[in-house]
Amino acid sequence: MANNLMRFDPFAEIARFDPFSNLDDVFKDLRVAPAWRGVEAAPRIRMDMTETDKEYTVKAEIPGVKKDEIKVSIVGNQVSISAEVRREEEKKEGSMMRSERYYGQQFRSFTLPEEVDDAKAVAKYADGILELTLPKKPGTGAKQLAIQ
Repeated sequence: MANNLMRFDPFAEIARFDPFSNLDDVFKDLRVAPAWRGVEAAPRIRMDMTETDKEYTVKAEIPGVKKDEIKVSIVGNQVSISAEVRREEEKKEGSMMRSERYYGQQFRSFTLPEEVDDAKAVAKYADGILELTLPKKPGTGAKQLAIQ
């Protein structure tokens, strides 16, 4: 005859207690969306990248930024773009006036499959688009070793 008895542990539920298990449900039920309508989030650097046998080309959208406020750094195959962003907006509607300001830093970093020849890299900025031409460093491709 099989024994179907189970040991009762009165503290098992307390040990598994997770006070944040339903936190997502709390925020889902809040109706705060209308209060945030029209408020713009912090801008982000959006980019497109293409690759040829010899180079990578990156086009990054950074509108409303002066070219001297953009910094690009290359270390091996790691590329980082940062920009100081300043936006000011003033609206007048009758006797009501609204003034909003945003000051902050945008940052984007990515890793390429091959190292970049930083001595030949070129950066151009026009009409809110940063274009990077990143030549591949010769001789950094994968190499298969013969086993002796």
